[in-house]
Amino acid sequence: MALAFEKIGTSEATPAGMRWIEGGTFAMGSDHHYPEEAPAHPVTVDGFWIDETPVTNRKFMEFVKATGHVTMAEKAPDARDYPGALPHMLRAGSLLFTQPKTVNGTDISQWWSFKFGANWRRPLGGISDLRGRLDHPVVHVAWPDAKAYADWAGLELATEAEWEFAARGRSESEYAWGDELSPDGKAMANTWQGIFPTQTTKPKGEERTTAVRSFPPNGYGLYDMIGNVWEWTSDYWTTRHPEPAKHSCCIPSNPRGDDAEASYDPRLPDIRIPRRVLKGGSHLCAPNYCRRYRPAARHAEPEDTSTSHVGFRCIKRVGSKGDAR
Repeated sequence: MALAFEKIGTSEATPAGMRWIEGGTFAMGSDHHYPEEAPAHPVTVDGFWIDETPVTNRKFMEFVKATGHVTMAEKAPDARDYPGALPHMLRAGSLLFTQPKTVNGTDISQWWSFKFGANWRRPLGGISDLRGRLDHPVVHVAWPDAKAYADWAGLELATEAEWEFAARGRSESEYAWGDELSPDGKAMANTWQGIFPTQTTKPKGEERTTAVRSFPPNGYGLYDMIGNVWEWTSDYWTTRHPEPAKHSCCIPSNPRGDDAEASYDPRLPDIRIPRRVLKGGSHLCAPNYCRRYRPAARHAEPEDTSTSHVGFRCIKRVGSKGDAR
């Protein structure tokens, strides 16, 4: 399907549904929260276009219909990639969050389980489907699935620096919308409401993802950069940001995390699966547990892993070509 283009004041056209982000220099990371966010350091990025919203089930369905793509969650894992894996676990499926049950205030169930049959078409596994969810972010997509969609669309996945720059929305505040998590008590993003993981104050049916555009956009007109679903980036994981060079006149320009070897999880020496950087937090982030609903926050995810709270969006860089979406 041909791209729909519109002029937006640059020398090129941009696909409809994307926003132009003028390049610039910003302080990436944070020195005030989790150690992997430090140190805060200046970075410069060039201008680019970015999807206004995460890729939705509706859009991902178009891609699958056009290409026949089969996601990683729909394929049984290869035993050679997972030494020591129990044979009965080598079945198609994905990680699913389930709110724990409690007895007398004690958690008696796990939060996460590998759900056989869970995938983007059946987000809760079993007989679940996409009715009422076509405009929700697609989930249960691993990094290769996001990359395949971007390639089909003639687009790319953002670097961590590009993603964070866009998420900040012209702001240097702690949050994408200002200095308060919930100004005047108003939720500004789809994050956990209540005490995670056992109590939620959200209406029944709204505990998980919400339709894109359900919350206010940031200063660039982008929706769900924070909360709803974590989003894949193109960068390999690092445990910290690089230290700024002392006495250097040069600010890093368009940095890319390209060290796959360093991204491996040292706790799993036999599993050689690279990890990528996730950004933005999700509907599971809560003040009492995971305060990663900030542009500077970051998280490691093995690129073969899909879950019920991870999705993605795409970008288009100046000069890049694409003719299908």
